[in-house]
Amino acid sequence: MKIGILGGGQLGRMLIQNALNYDDEWFTIDPSEDAPCAGISDFTQGNFNEYDQVFDFGKGKDVVSIEIEHVNVDALLELQKCGIKVIPSPEIIETIQQKILQKEFYKKHGIPSPDFQIIQNKSECSFPLPFVQKMNTGGYDGKGVQVIKTKEDLAKLWNVPSVLENLVDIEKELSIIVAKNENGETKTFPVTEMVADPKLNLLDFNICPADISNDVQDQIHKIAGQFIQAADSPGLFAIELFLDKAGKVWVNETAPRLHNSGHQTQEGNANSQFEQFYRVLKNLPLADTEATCFSGMLNLVGEENFRGKVKYEGIDEVLKLPKTYVHLYGKTETKPGRKMGHINVLADSREALLEKLIHIKSLVKVIS
Repeated sequence: MKIGILGGGQLGRMLIQNALNYDDEWFTIDPSEDAPCAGISDFTQGNFNEYDQVFDFGKGKDVVSIEIEHVNVDALLELQKCGIKVIPSPEIIETIQQKILQKEFYKKHGIPSPDFQIIQNKSECSFPLPFVQKMNTGGYDGKGVQVIKTKEDLAKLWNVPSVLENLVDIEKELSIIVAKNENGETKTFPVTEMVADPKLNLLDFNICPADISNDVQDQIHKIAGQFIQAADSPGLFAIELFLDKAGKVWVNETAPRLHNSGHQTQEGNANSQFEQFYRVLKNLPLADTEATCFSGMLNLVGEENFRGKVKYEGIDEVLKLPKTYVHLYGKTETKPGRKMGHINVLADSREALLEKLIHIKSLVKVIS
């Protein structure tokens, strides 16, 4: 089968690495000539946001999918009309790539999400403080999101179409990854707890399974069911969640693709998110998602004040540790905050897992 992926980053790379267990032809398109997928796929240097380039890339493929949501949906709709399978559907990609449509989608389908106001420019703001401003389009990895707490902060408001959202009093940040194939079979991965780096607003650690009550677990599984029914599309979706201090779960946002919060599934689960997504694309029976032990993930991101050819300091020490797995993304150039790889860790308890992750974080630096 000829499978085309819009985007040539690390998510596509790990998907293709996993899929090399099978027999398919993989095609990717990305603006960067040395994108992580360039060396392991039939690669096109091009713009996945440009209609003609996406349409030309997709022609002749059996399936077209994404590893980044900021793509040209009109071209995907046209490819779909031409009989080419697009997973997930262009309609759900379009809904998710615009924060305004995404919030309205949650409201329409009764999916719990913080109260919000939609604005086209900052003069329309009448939302009570404190709140979060999310740009309608273009946000990624924490960019395009800011917290407005005081009247003085209002001067920082971006003058662009946005969602203003009630600031949740967060107890934990959680994620659940749910998959659905064309036959309608669905499977979820165990709920993962996310610990963010407050400075970079990027994921720092994943911990799985999350330390949550049965009631919270039930709320999350209900949300996953509501979402997958409302999305009405095959695909793999990462639903990012907030647990507030009163014990209620809220949807933060959803990614219609493979996700950073699922990386620990590579060694921590019976099958990984990458195996699962491959099966979705091929409409195969979905994989067993059972957690085999406590698992966690540490992001490797470029250190402050370092730009240039990447060096990984401390990897030798990490490789001496048991049940520790290094995944580098093939990116040659580092810059502050850039995701360059991750390290997965297995342990017999949550305490041992956290201890190991903190130790590894102290050992490794991404420099130039």
